[in-house]
Amino acid sequence: MRVVIDDDQLMRRAFGAWFRAAGEFGDIPSGSDSQVEWHNGKQYVVLRNVRGVLKVYRVRLDGMLKGLHRYPPAIEDEAG
Repeated sequence: MRVVIDDDQLMRRAFGAWFRAAGEFGDIPSGSDSQVEWHNGKQYVVLRNVRGVLKVYRVRLDGMLKGLHRYPPAIEDEAG
């Protein structure tokens, strides 16, 4: 059974994970360019800035975020 978490909370959790991993160095994701997206029945949190996609997290059925190294090509296509 899927755990339902609102988009704002997912975004806060993804930003937190990004900053814990990147520390004070690295690119900063944009709140206006980043969003929660659905692709092929799966939910993703996509962190972007003006340079493109920084990180993609898949929302697991239990509500946890899983950082991805590879993600659906449609995510890259929707940038901007």
